[in-house]
Amino acid sequence: MFGTLSDRLSGILSGLTRRGSLTEEDVNAALREVRKALLEADVALEVVRSFTDKVRERAVGAEVLKSVTPGQQVIKIVNDALIDMLGGDGEGIGFDAVPPVPILMVGLQGSGKTTSTAKIAKRLTDRAKKRVLMASLDTRRPAAMEQLAILGKQVGVETLPIVAGQSAVQIARRAIEAARLGGYDVVMLDTAGRVTLDDTLMAEVAEVKAATNPHEVLLVADALTGQDAVNTARAFDARVGLTGIVLTRMDGDSRGGAALSMRAVTGKPIKLVGTGEKIDALEDFHPSRVANRILGMGDIVSLVERAAETVDADKAQALAQRLAKGNFDLADMRMQLQQMEKMGGLGGVMGMLPGMKQMQGQLANSGVNDKMIKRQIAIIDSMTPAERKNPDLLKNSRKKRIAAGSGTSPEAINKLLKMHRGMADMMKAMSKQKGGMLGKLGQMFGIGGGGLPPGMPDPSKMDPAQLAELRKQLGAGGGMPGLPPGGFPGLPKGVTPPAGMMPKLPGLGSGLPGLGGSNPFGGKKK
Repeated sequence: MFGTLSDRLSGILSGLTRRGSLTEEDVNAALREVRKALLEADVALEVVRSFTDKVRERAVGAEVLKSVTPGQQVIKIVNDALIDMLGGDGEGIGFDAVPPVPILMVGLQGSGKTTSTAKIAKRLTDRAKKRVLMASLDTRRPAAMEQLAILGKQVGVETLPIVAGQSAVQIARRAIEAARLGGYDVVMLDTAGRVTLDDTLMAEVAEVKAATNPHEVLLVADALTGQDAVNTARAFDARVGLTGIVLTRMDGDSRGGAALSMRAVTGKPIKLVGTGEKIDALEDFHPSRVANRILGMGDIVSLVERAAETVDADKAQALAQRLAKGNFDLADMRMQLQQMEKMGGLGGVMGMLPGMKQMQGQLANSGVNDKMIKRQIAIIDSMTPAERKNPDLLKNSRKKRIAAGSGTSPEAINKLLKMHRGMADMMKAMSKQKGGMLGKLGQMFGIGGGGLPPGMPDPSKMDPAQLAELRKQLGAGGGMPGLPPGGFPGLPKGVTPPAGMMPKLPGLGSGLPGLGGSNPFGGKKK
C-alpha cells in the first residue's frame, strides 16, 4: 500500500546518508521533498504540517548537524515522527469488561464491515480463545443477515438466529441477552451502513449504542477512499464516540494517506488492518512496524510471526529429515514455493526485510515476481511423480509435454531445473555443516520440532515491550548483521543485493522462511 511513498521517502533520505555532514539548508531541502511526498500520498495537510515541524525542530539541532552520522540521525528522527503520527504504541481490542463484552461495528456500506466482523470473530476465537456470538443489525440491505450467517459457518462462529420484523435495537438487545444466557465472552454487533452519511443512519447507530453500552465501537473504513475515510471517522466519532478503527483493503494500491492521517486527525487508534480477501487476512496495526516498512527498514518481527503462523510443522519436519540426508527434489521445491505464497509472496516477504527496497525494484524489472513463482509451481504440477523425484528423466520430449501442460516453454523449464540444481547443491552443503545454517533455520521456523530459538517467546504472545526488545535484537531498523555480502546465485543480470545483506530467495539459489538458505535474522555463517 505504501509502495510509492516508501520509494519517495527512501530516495530522499538516502541522499542525506551519503553526505559527510549536513547543514540546516540540507535538512530543509529534504523536508520540502518529504512534504511533497506526503501530500501526494493524500495525507491531510494539517498532519503534514505537524509532521514536518516536529522533524525540523529536532533535525536542525546540534545533535544532528554535529553528529558523526547526521544522515542516519535524521532518518531516526523521521522514523520516530512517523511512529508518533501513526499512534505510538499499538492498541488491540480490549476485553476489560464483564462478559459478554459488546463490540459495535459501524461504517459506511461497502467498507467491508460484515466481512471484517467475521474476520475479527475468527481471530478472537482462534487467538484469544473467546466464545463469540455475531449478530447482524442490518434490516435494510437485502440478505445482509444471511451473509453474516454464511460467514459464521465458514469461520466456525455462532450467529444470532434471524427473526423477521425486528428493529436494529430489538435485535441488539436480543443478542446481548442470548450471549449472556449462552455463556459467550464477546458479542459482535454488525450495524447497517449507508452509501453516504445521513441523519437516519447516525440516529440508528446512536440508539443501538445507548441500548447495548458497547465496550468497543470500531469504525470499519476503506483505505482506498483516502481522505473520505478520515472525514467518515470524524463524523462517526462526533456522533457515537469511536474507540478504534479497522482499515480494510490495506493491500491495495492506495497512496496510504488515510492510514497516515487517521490517528493524527481523529485521535483514535487504528487497531486492525485488512490485508486481503481471505478470512484470515487481518493483522494487528503496529505503528512502529508500519513506519519501518515505509522507510524501507523492513519488519522482521512480523516476518517471524507470519512464518510461525503459516509453516506446517509436520511437513517442515519431514523436509528437514530429507535435507539432512541431502535429498531435495522438485516436490520439495514446490512445497517451499507454496510456503512463500502463503507468507505473502515474494514482494510481501521482501518488503519485510531491511534494506531490500532497491533490490525489490531490480527484481521486478527483471521479471522476478509472484507470477514467476506461480509459473514454477504450474511447471512442477505438470510433471509426473517420477519426474519430480528424478529431474534427470526430463529429456526434450518430456519438456515439450510439460511446457504444453503448464502453458510455458521448454526454456522456462530449463531455468527451473537450473534453479533446482543450485538449491539442491546448497542444501547438501548446508546439511554437512555441523550445527550450521540448516539447523539455525530449523530452529527459527520450527523445522525438526525446534520451534523458535531458545529464549524467544512466541511473537503472537509478546507484549509491546517484548516486541520492541525483539525488534532491537533482530536489527529491524538497521539491516541484517552477520550475513555475508555478495550476489544471489541464479539472480538475473544487474540485480545486486545491498552490501552486507544476503537473504536468499526461493527458486533463486536458496530461500527465506521454510525455504532453506541463509538465516535472514543475522548470526555468522559457519
